[in-house]
Amino acid sequence: MTQAIGAPATATFVSTRRPKTRALLAGGIVAGPLFLGAGAVQGLSRDGFDFTRNAISQLSLGDLGWIQVVSFLLTGALAISGAAGIRRTLAGAAEGRWVPRLIRVFGASFLLAAVFTADPGAGFPAGAPEAPAASLSWHGALHMLSAMVGFLALCASFLVLARYFAARRQRGWALGSRLVPLGILVGFAASSATVLAFTAGAALGLLWLTAITARLATTLPATHN
Repeated sequence: MTQAIGAPATATFVSTRRPKTRALLAGGIVAGPLFLGAGAVQGLSRDGFDFTRNAISQLSLGDLGWIQVVSFLLTGALAISGAAGIRRTLAGAAEGRWVPRLIRVFGASFLLAAVFTADPGAGFPAGAPEAPAASLSWHGALHMLSAMVGFLALCASFLVLARYFAARRQRGWALGSRLVPLGILVGFAASSATVLAFTAGAALGLLWLTAITARLATTLPATHN
């Protein structure tokens, strides 16, 4: 009698926990495409915005700025959700402590970016000076600082994951996790020449987060909790 009752209870426990882990990972998978897709649609539809002159962050400004603010909030929450899923997936691995923490910092940076908006400039929003802002406001400085800390944390998480993949002989994923941080940093360094470099660097990081989270989701065993 005890075995007959216990077996279904265990099966129920596994079946209810598995979707939760996968649902958390889905947040990390969706975060990047959501942010980039929302930014692309807004950038192409809002008057005065030019991807060669303006950063996606500036879409938080103006009458429709609330849309980008929501995009920041959703992206941050989804990245933090993905970090929780990665923590479950990497449970027992040495990397399972630091990778989720670093990705949580990255997600939190998007929440801060929603609160502390970027400065106007380069003709956006309508009526802003055509030249880039000569100096940063306090909220613009906090916006930039949160982005810098967030993406550095993301780069660090990829480097830690490179060790995880290398230990499991997943050489392509290990190599990508080493090269992507370099690409992000190069893009940010080149942003003084063109804002497109900054956008490309950020997009690279967001999309690699999607890729590695999806990869980790495929490694979940059937009985994973």
